[in-house]
Amino acid sequence: MPVFESTAFDDHERVVFCSDYASGLRAIIAIHSTALGPAAGGCRMWAYANDDLAIVDALRLSQGMSYKNAMAELPFGGGKAVIIGDPVRNKTQALLEAFGAYVDKLGGDYVTAEDVGMSVADMETVSTQTRYVSGRSQHRGAAGGDPSPKTAYGVFLGIQAATAFRLGNEDLSGVRVAVQGLGNVGRHLCGYLHDAGAKLFVADIHSDRTALVREQFGATAVDVNDILFHDVDVIAPCALGGIFNSESIPRVRASVIAGGANNQLATDEDGERLRERDILYAPDYVINAGGIINVAFEYFGKGDDQTVKSRIEQIGPRLTAIFAKARDQRRSTNAVANELAKEKISAGAG
Repeated sequence: MPVFESTAFDDHERVVFCSDYASGLRAIIAIHSTALGPAAGGCRMWAYANDDLAIVDALRLSQGMSYKNAMAELPFGGGKAVIIGDPVRNKTQALLEAFGAYVDKLGGDYVTAEDVGMSVADMETVSTQTRYVSGRSQHRGAAGGDPSPKTAYGVFLGIQAATAFRLGNEDLSGVRVAVQGLGNVGRHLCGYLHDAGAKLFVADIHSDRTALVREQFGATAVDVNDILFHDVDVIAPCALGGIFNSESIPRVRASVIAGGANNQLATDEDGERLRERDILYAPDYVINAGGIINVAFEYFGKGDDQTVKSRIEQIGPRLTAIFAKARDQRRSTNAVANELAKEKISAGAG
C-alpha cells in the first residue's frame, strides 16, 4: 500500500521503515508532527496480519499522539512505533537493541516508550542503544516507571467526569461499567472502579486475566464478543482500536463510552453516529493521556509523582469543557477535540 495514498496519512513529517535481518526486526516509526517538540509515543509490538495493517496503525496512532500531547499541553509532538511480531515468541534482546539503534539514528526527533506488547524491562534494553526513551524503571519519588497505572487513573477520572455530565451521577457507586481488555491499563482501571463502588462487567481474550479480575474485584465475566453491547451505563474500551463503526454503534446500549484504548472510532464520522444516538464519547486521546504525562515528566527530568498526579487530574475538567462545547454547538465530541488539538499544534508551528 502506498503510504501517501493511505487514508491514515495526515501530512506526516516522516515515516521510517526499520529492518534488521540478524535480529528479525521489522518496524515502522511514524513521526506525525514535531511542531510542539520531539515526536513522542510508545512502541507497540503486535502480530499484524499484514504490513498494510501495521502501516495504518502506525500512521493513526502517531496522529493521535500529536493530538494527545497537544491537548495535555505537553512539550511533545506526536509519533509512534510498531514492531511487527508476536511479543511472546519473537521478542529478543537483539531485536530490542536493533530497535533502539534505529530510534537513536533519528537524533531525538522521536522519543519512544512502552505500549501494547512492551514493558519497562524492554525499555531498559532499548535504552542501552539510545537516550531517546522513557518509561524506564522508576527511581524513588521521581516520575517514571510503567505508565499504565497513570493511564488508568486518568481514564477513571474521565469516567467520573463523563458520568457526571451524561448521567448526573456525582459518584460511581452502583454505576455499571463494562471494561473491554484487562491488560495493564484495564486491570488497574478495574481497581479504581471497584474502590469507587462501580459494578464491573469484564472481558478479555485471555481467560486468566478475566479470572484474576473476577477474583480481585468481584467482576462479572462477559463473552468477548458481547462486552461492547452489554446492558451497562458505561463502556470502557481498553484493548485495540477501530471498534466503533457503522455496524457496531447501533448495537451499543450504554450511555457513555470512556476508555483507555487508542483510536476507538473507526472513522471520524463514527463520532457523529454516537452523538445522533445520544451516546457521550470521551475522545480517547484526551481521556487516556495519563501515561504520556508520566512519560513527559520522566523524560524531561522535572517533577515527581505528585506533580504527575496533579497534571493527570486536569483530564476530568478538560473533558467536561469538551462535552459542554459539543453539546452547545450540537457537534460530536471528537470533532470538537480534534479542532482544539489542531489549533494548539498550528499555534506551535507558527
